[in-house]
Amino acid sequence: MKPETKFYGQIKKYITKISWIRIENLAVPGTPDLLGYNNNCIFFTVELKYTTTNKIKFSPHQIAFHVKHPLNTFIIVLDARDKLPKLYEGSCIRDLVAGGLKHKPKVSGFKEIEKFLELVA
Repeated sequence: MKPETKFYGQIKKYITKISWIRIENLAVPGTPDLLGYNNNCIFFTVELKYTTTNKIKFSPHQIAFHVKHPLNTFIIVLDARDKLPKLYEGSCIRDLVAGGLKHKPKVSGFKEIEKFLELVA
């Protein structure tokens, strides 16, 4: 099983107050991995990334998606070294491309990410 697939399993297990739909889309490159829906009746997308270094790899299509859709788009990165998920807003994708994990996340940890996503409006 690929690391991002395992990571999705952790998201479903630890972030239960969000309704998740896994997007398996080969037709439109760059489409994020997940569609989330919170109790405020708000949809948002999440790109999942797994890394073993400070660098985060994005395809040009993923970058273009987040540049074009900067609101209610998020990136959650799991750093294999500390096993701590970090949430970034999609609007900061260029900073993540340039600086990787040196860029400060909005929140870290499964429970903090869940609390943040519950309040997306």
